[in-house]
Amino acid sequence: MSEVDIPPQTASGKVCLHFAMSVDGYVAGPEHSMDFLSRATHRPGLVQEYVESTGAVLAGRRGFDSAIGESRPYGGAWQGPIFVLTHHPEDARPAPHITFLSCPVEEAVRTGLEAAQGKNLEVFSPTIGRQLLELGLVDEIDLHIAPVLLGDGIRLYDAPGSRPLHLQRVGTDPRRCASLRYHPSRS
Repeated sequence: MSEVDIPPQTASGKVCLHFAMSVDGYVAGPEHSMDFLSRATHRPGLVQEYVESTGAVLAGRRGFDSAIGESRPYGGAWQGPIFVLTHHPEDARPAPHITFLSCPVEEAVRTGLEAAQGKNLEVFSPTIGRQLLELGLVDEIDLHIAPVLLGDGIRLYDAPGSRPLHLQRVGTDPRRCASLRYHPSRS
């Protein structure tokens, strides 16, 4: 059985929502915990693709305060500008190479894309991502599905009362569902 994958990520000045996600749609556990990824693996070379194609990161304040802090994306392999969008920059905990922004999301994207210098702006906040999707400012959504059901946490797309947002899959058939098959772990 062969693994079918999407083409490698390329650096081309895109705005990308990029998340590892549980099968039930959570990108973080309660309190922005990322512990659910401790048993997950990914294909060889995946992290390096993102290290090479990412020029800047845009994150949200709650995720920064809870999960990011002084850690660096991709296990510390990526170095570059991180922008944290917040309503209250005055009480933000300073951290090296972190810029706190208090502006409309459109302006935050412009700032991030400028800093990315032709590479991609990775958005690590589902709340900011939802706003950018509503404004038509997202070029791609990259999801890595971890084989776990969380049942609680931070959802990828939390927009009660909104209309469905249809996506086009990258590949030969843009309407094809992604088919996954798992067995419950007995351990």
